[in-house]
Formats: sequence, structure tokens, C-alpha cells
Amino acid sequence: MDGHVLTAALADGTRVAGVVSHQRFEPHSTTRLWSAAEVWEMVPLVGGSQGMDALLARFRRHLDAQDVGEDTACVVHWPSRDVQAARAFLDHGLVPLSVLAVRLGTPDRQLSRTLTIRRATSNDLETVLQLSLAELEFSSYVGSTVVRPDAAAVKRRALAERLETASPIWLAERDGIAVALAECAVVSSEPGSMAATRLPLGRWGYVNCVSVLPGARGSGIGQQLLAHAHQELRRMGTVGTYLYYNPPNPLSSVFWPRQGYRPLWTVWEVRPASALR
Repeated sequence: MDGHVLTAALADGTRVAGVVSHQRFEPHSTTRLWSAAEVWEMVPLVGGSQGMDALLARFRRHLDAQDVGEDTACVVHWPSRDVQAARAFLDHGLVPLSVLAVRLGTPDRQLSRTLTIRRATSNDLETVLQLSLAELEFSSYVGSTVVRPDAAAVKRRALAERLETASPIWLAERDGIAVALAECAVVSSEPGSMAATRLPLGRWGYVNCVSVLPGARGSGIGQQLLAHAHQELRRMGTVGTYLYYNPPNPLSSVFWPRQGYRPLWTVWEVRPASALR
């Protein structure tokens, strides 16, 4: 990984290290809808959680030499089950804002279908856009999502491109009205790829957005739509599916574990980056 190497010494003389990368995301990019405009990410090179406190303190000193604005963040990805490092993250001001969760490609239990589920086409752009924006707005209260002034235009452009290439996007309809969206993709985790730094090797389904209209929530629509998406993604040769959800989200934190998703990586984050302690 390219970046700036940080080192710190422990009381017993042991040294720990990490690599800090720095990225600025272009205005009007989709990344800015779920990320700060400027991000410092540290990859700890430690054999476990020992030394995390010292390494985060060194990270803080590294930021003191940077020009850090308001639309910024510090981020650390860490294995979700290694909870011993959590105390150090919390003490330094980071919070578990997102979780990368995975689900193996096992069949869903059979559900009674009360909906019409179909692939979205370019003719459905405005419907897909409105459902996507509804999820974006809700997530902005409980996660890393940012509803920027150009959000609708950025989303419209990205979704139009996806629909034109027949990406795996499904709509659930009730009485001819679209009430839910599942926007997905297929990602290959191959040696040397970015996906391979987070996922086991293989062909994976990515669940980018599931959105159910507020008045239709709690009636099983999301579960039915997701079961269909899982089935179709398996037919595309995926070994499983993955997604990001926000632990502070009172809907996602319950819904996704019930669908068989288990945390793999926790994304610890603090905004602005200057708030790192």
C-alpha cells in the first residue's frame, strides 16, 4: 500500500507501524455521497490490537503537520471480531460508523410472494432515483452518507449509466406501484485487487442499496426483494454477497443480521479529521 509510514514505540521497546494514505475526492463524484471530501486512512501493521493506542497517538501527531479542513475524516478498517482494539479507537474519538458484512450464498427460506419483482430498465430511472435518494437521506442521519447539494444530479448520472448497462437492479411493485429497490452489482475479488483486501477471493454480489418506501416498511417487502436478489446473484455465479450498513441505523442494524449477514470489517471513523484525539 502506498502512503506515509508511521512508527511508534511501546513501553517494552516493541515498535508498531502503520501506513497512512491520503485521498481527495473530486467534486460531483459519487464517492462524496458517502465519504468526506478528504480522507486520511490508516492501515495498522500490528499483529493484533497491541500498540493500537500508541499508533493512533502517532497518527494524531501526523495530522498536526497537515492542512486539515472541515470536510475531512480519519478512517481505520479493523476486523470486527477483534474487539480488544475497540477501547483504543473510542479513546481517540473514532466511532464504528459502518460495517462491511458478508453472507455466504446459501438459499433463502421460501417466502410467500406478495409482490411483483422485476429488473429495472432505463425507463425506470426516475423511480429508481427517488427510491435511492430516500435511502440516502435516511442514512445521512445515522451513518457516513452526506446529502450534498448536487446529490440528485450525481445519483441520476450514476444510475442512468448502471441502467443502460443492465446492471442487477430490481424493483418491487405492489398494485403496479414501485415500493422498494435493490441496487446490486457483481464484484470479482482477485489477487492484487482492492476487493481482495477486504473479501475472500471469488465472485461476490454487492448489495449497494435497498430502499423501501416509509409507508411500506415492516410488511416483509424488503425481505422478499432481497431473497429474490440473492437468488438471482447466485445464478450469476457469486459465492456470496456483501454490503455496508451503519450500526447506528435502527433499521439496518436489525434487518441485515436477520438476513444472514455477519460483520467482517468495522469502519472506525472520525469527522472532521482534526477531531482525532
